[in-house]
Amino acid sequence: MNHAAKRRLKGQLCQGAVYFCAFLTVAVLVSILGYIFVRGLPEISWELVSTKPSILRDTIGILPNILNTLYMILLTLLVALPLGVGAAVYLTEYATSRKLIRVVEFATETLAGIPSIIYGLVGMLVFVQILGFNVSLLSGSLTLVIMILPTIIRTTQESLKTVPVGYREGAMGLGATKWYMIRTIILPSSLSGIITGCILAIGRIVGESAALLFTAGSATVIASNMFEAYTRGGGSLSVALYIYASERGEFEVAFAIAAILLILVFIINMATRLVQKKLNGKEQGK
Repeated sequence: MNHAAKRRLKGQLCQGAVYFCAFLTVAVLVSILGYIFVRGLPEISWELVSTKPSILRDTIGILPNILNTLYMILLTLLVALPLGVGAAVYLTEYATSRKLIRVVEFATETLAGIPSIIYGLVGMLVFVQILGFNVSLLSGSLTLVIMILPTIIRTTQESLKTVPVGYREGAMGLGATKWYMIRTIILPSSLSGIITGCILAIGRIVGESAALLFTAGSATVIASNMFEAYTRGGGSLSVALYIYASERGEFEVAFAIAAILLILVFIINMATRLVQKKLNGKEQGK
């Protein structure tokens, strides 16, 4: 066998290995999702998603958990997205000290690998005790902000780096200010990376339970309005899943909550993609 034939054989083997790994990954993912939906979807009922739990009525409801999850997603993204995108823009477009950039990048990578239970303890110490926010959705949301900031910063930063240098030079050559260039050219060109970071952040928010047990609690009280909700403690869907599965042993309800979590993440991701398409359409129409 000559050298060219050996090289083709190695290439085919590597390609086959890549395909096999991709197939195995997709198969495992589909199996997990399928098992959750098969076990969880039949257990979902209108009573489950539209009521709160009651010992007197002997009913199980997760409406407070659904509302608490949506409240925390909203507040966390409202705080984390401007901070994360702004930090990424500064590091990529404004910062001139390479040492500072390396230190910040190392810090964000380190923070991304810290276990969530550590964030929960820090959030309990800072937001609950020192700042006096008590166990509430506000404390939980601010803890989640710290947790997802590294993800948003790194994904946005890498997306900004993919914008061709010619875009920057062309805009500056036409007399545009740096901020105008960033606002009208750089950020729209890197929108897909920002959306990706947002989706990853939502997944982290929805799936977090350890940190929220220390900062947001596990209460199931429905507040009269959104602002009141942030001053009270409340359990998210992931916290409810943990409680029903590990403490109460009600696995049917736990699988139902898991299926609802997956559906919620899918809906939010699809809505985020639609927003991205609309923003891209507006930019192309200009």
